[in-house]
Amino acid sequence: MTEDRACPAAIGIDAGGTTLKGVVVNHQGRVLATHRLPAAPDAKVIVTHVRDLIDALAEACGTCPDHLGFAAPGVPDVASRSVAFLPGGKLRIERLDWTTTLAWPTSIPVINGFLGGTSTAVLDTFYGFYTPGDAPRKVIGGVPDRVVAALRRDDVVLLRPNTYGAGAGVTYNPERLKAVWDELAAAAGVTVLHHAWLLDVEVGRSGRVVSAILATKSGLLRVEARRFIDASGDADLCALAGVPFERAGDLAPAQTLTTTFRLCNVDLARYEAAGGKAVLHARMAEAVEQGRHALPRRSGSAHRMTIEGCVATVATRVAEVDATDPWQLSRAERDGRQQAFAFERFFREAVPGFERCRIVALSTQIGVRETRRVHGEYRLTRDDCLSVRRFDDRILLCGAPIEDHRAPHQGGAETVWTYMPDGQAYDVPYRTLVPKDRDELWVAGRCFSATHDAHASCRSMAQTMSMGQTAGLAAALSLEEDCGARNVAVARLQDRLRLVGAVLEVPADVATEALMP
Repeated sequence: MTEDRACPAAIGIDAGGTTLKGVVVNHQGRVLATHRLPAAPDAKVIVTHVRDLIDALAEACGTCPDHLGFAAPGVPDVASRSVAFLPGGKLRIERLDWTTTLAWPTSIPVINGFLGGTSTAVLDTFYGFYTPGDAPRKVIGGVPDRVVAALRRDDVVLLRPNTYGAGAGVTYNPERLKAVWDELAAAAGVTVLHHAWLLDVEVGRSGRVVSAILATKSGLLRVEARRFIDASGDADLCALAGVPFERAGDLAPAQTLTTTFRLCNVDLARYEAAGGKAVLHARMAEAVEQGRHALPRRSGSAHRMTIEGCVATVATRVAEVDATDPWQLSRAERDGRQQAFAFERFFREAVPGFERCRIVALSTQIGVRETRRVHGEYRLTRDDCLSVRRFDDRILLCGAPIEDHRAPHQGGAETVWTYMPDGQAYDVPYRTLVPKDRDELWVAGRCFSATHDAHASCRSMAQTMSMGQTAGLAAALSLEEDCGARNVAVARLQDRLRLVGAVLEVPADVATEALMP
């Protein structure tokens, strides 16, 4: 592209509001090309028309720029960033430490009124820090450790040993965690925009994502960035950008969804004296078999929280839901709430110590285990996990079992557990975070590149936080080295991961704090 044609397109809506008019001008303001398209009433269609208009302008100019910027009423530029984490949750804080050190401006749009994603909206326990078994090893470190340390300073952390097979869990107060995420983001100098939904992306003529269109209360906003990290869980950004993916249910039954709930006024001493988990499962099975309560499953978990007399649960089960379909997801939200209050009645009538309990909180949204999983430069497989495979480009470790939550009618166990041999941990390669043939994109969290079974092991929050930590460092390194995601120097990335405290080799020492009492 010559200097004469280097100015971006300016695109606006005419006075009548019925036409999109585009114009390309040079540095002296001389018009090089114009084009018109009919406007559209739907905001998303407008964005599509704008793309068509940009292509028409580029063709009229005889140029093929990577991107011709636009400005239109209702779609103001809210920011120009080096790195954008979309749409924002627990996954985007971990990468900030090094990106800020390198002075790359970072923006985080967030759907909810708080950061943290599933860690604050649904759950109260981090799993995946420790391998299961009689000789647990701590296999996650770095910024996830800093999160736990901040919670521990406020005495809102409880380490629960290997209670049901997933390894030791780090239980926390999710309300305090919301403030911890705020503090970490503020300390890193990150721009956070709450209540912002990803509506669409702009793709340049080279096929790269160049900006994201966000829907907010005040209208549409546009964020430009040189690098994007999809930490949506559902691969929303990647799907809009045309990245290939596998949808949950395509090849194996999709995992079920769960609305979590928290109970207060629980006499935990009485509950434990009566048999604890064993009596809970026995009473649940009896209730289902005898038809006394409309429970969706025969077993579930109820564990003490960091608050006296309070219990958190993972008990409801909503099956056969495509959580990327808004109508199905809406139905699932309603079904999950109905199930939660059916469980409250069951607990009050059937479980010792719960006679006076009441639901004090439901999860902000239903917990979703899997939706879209992108096709990356490498796909983690079941065999990789169970053979404890090693990779030269490893960026984190995982020893969590394959934990597959099944729909009731599929028969057999409600949750199928498959453990790593001898309590070992496998490597997760960097390439699982890089969408196939893309240089400006990374993924972090449960939309990473894996098969159904491997995903069922590596979706624990300690691992997804570590993915976020890696994606942010990789994005910063790619900007520093002026290279794409596929060409990041993995050895340098691993050095920086170790520098922030990440664990890339299985420790020889047993983590005694995670041993069963």
